[in-house]
Amino acid sequence: MILRQFLHADPVAISYLFGCGGKAAAAVVDPVGDIAPYLKSAQETGMRILYVIDTHIHADHLSAGRRLAEAAGADYALFAEARAAPPFRGVRDREALPLGNVSAEVLHTPGHTPEHISLLVTDRTRSDEPWFALTGHTLMVGDVGRTELASSVDEGARLLFQSLKRLKGLPDYVEVLPGAFSGSVCGRSLSGKPMSTIGFEKRYNAAFRIADEEAFVRSMSVDIPPPPLQAAEVRAANAGFAMA
Repeated sequence: MILRQFLHADPVAISYLFGCGGKAAAAVVDPVGDIAPYLKSAQETGMRILYVIDTHIHADHLSAGRRLAEAAGADYALFAEARAAPPFRGVRDREALPLGNVSAEVLHTPGHTPEHISLLVTDRTRSDEPWFALTGHTLMVGDVGRTELASSVDEGARLLFQSLKRLKGLPDYVEVLPGAFSGSVCGRSLSGKPMSTIGFEKRYNAAFRIADEEAFVRSMSVDIPPPPLQAAEVRAANAGFAMA
């Protein structure tokens, strides 16, 4: 397994490159800004980028996903039912994306946005058990994603509650690699630490700990941060419908 984490300060976001060095197969998740660092990292680790994946259609920044996929000759992937302009590879719940000895299983985890996916990653040279989950803005360190940027607060919160129940069912040792950290507008109580585990978040993440759906919905309707600037326009641009 090769894993590289890219921390961005403006906008606050996290991108990833991961894959199988032995089979020279990689994926990039949620790329932001200049595509050169991802291409350089793939070259330095001897891997070819096969997939560029956006966990969701972002509202707080412009994605570099389509540009990177074109430059790398990779498939650009979104959830199959995303309201986005072609071309993109539509991936579905429980679909496995093969990367040599590494596999990324798609989990549809809506709530932050309707099309949101997470990726459950396994390195079969180590174990048949999953190693980490790339959770985007569904589950982050210290909080969960806001729910009103692409739907109503209540509708998004009910979807997110079910998605979080699904993530709670993962083994406690599974690492959580989120799409943002402290300073992002997509969460309220985010930690500056850019990774965690399912077990730690189940114990110390106040929003993740809520077991009652109605209480969770109420919790998501208070202390909502101001929306990102031009959120609707940025989502439209990332979906391929307009220029922000």
